[in-house]
Amino acid sequence: MTLTQLKYVITVAEEKSMNEAAKKLFISQPALSSAIKEIEEEIGITIFKRSNKGVLVSLQGEEFIGYAKQVVEQYRLIETKYIDKTNVKKKFGVSTQHYTFAVKAFVEMVKQFGMEEYEFAIRETKTFEVIEDVKNFKSEIGILYLNDFNEKILNKLFSEYGLEFHPILNCYIYVYMWKGHPLADKETVSLEELEEYPCLAFEQGNNNSFYFAEEVLSTYHYKQLIKANDRATLLNLMVGLNGYTLCSGIICEELNGSDYCAVKLTSDETMTIGYLARKGVTVSMLGQKYIMELKKYKDKALG
Repeated sequence: MTLTQLKYVITVAEEKSMNEAAKKLFISQPALSSAIKEIEEEIGITIFKRSNKGVLVSLQGEEFIGYAKQVVEQYRLIETKYIDKTNVKKKFGVSTQHYTFAVKAFVEMVKQFGMEEYEFAIRETKTFEVIEDVKNFKSEIGILYLNDFNEKILNKLFSEYGLEFHPILNCYIYVYMWKGHPLADKETVSLEELEEYPCLAFEQGNNNSFYFAEEVLSTYHYKQLIKANDRATLLNLMVGLNGYTLCSGIICEELNGSDYCAVKLTSDETMTIGYLARKGVTVSMLGQKYIMELKKYKDKALG
């Protein structure tokens, strides 16, 4: 197995076509096909499934390509630093469900390391994309929650993808709303009391299963339900329509302002928020620091 072969595999996966990949790599299609076949025979798996419509990456191939990208990227860093003699910034990325405290922890971590040596990325995104980002090495760490409803399905998926979930904090369920909401001054609020107000949820795209819902109690029949793609839109709907969403109860006024509050839901149900990482891959120094920042919120959970 050579670095060139790894680059070939990555390019075919990106182009989804042997012909287009061969053009991009400036080699003949037969030579590219032969190189791919050779590496498949060497590692004992089928990376690509051929069809009349092009090539598709197999499940085993997706895992292999994730590792191949990591190897090629590390080589590029070595080549740039020691051969080209230029400074290349190290990369660190986090993918997360929409948790303000996860963004706040990221901010604190960046402040401590600075941006001269590092290139940072944080992606607030859909649940399945959080998982995919970590699986494909797009992000080192993914932030999401498990509860009694989704943990069996998601843990099975984590295992198939070579990922591990590490708990950080346990939370009761809170109702997140703006302070002008008619129920904002209550100590607790029930789902029955919330029926006349719209529940706000994050759209999950093609993976719109109840198990991938970002909000707990996803199977509850809400009389009014509005889905949106980003946190800013949800905040606007809270003010404009007296909408609400279900959350961990951990609020960061430094980022979202002081116009919102969390009222405990009348329920004993809990959720466990944690981080997702590649199984068997050591978490980097930046990742460890980010996790330390997240753990600072443990005292605010289950309050």
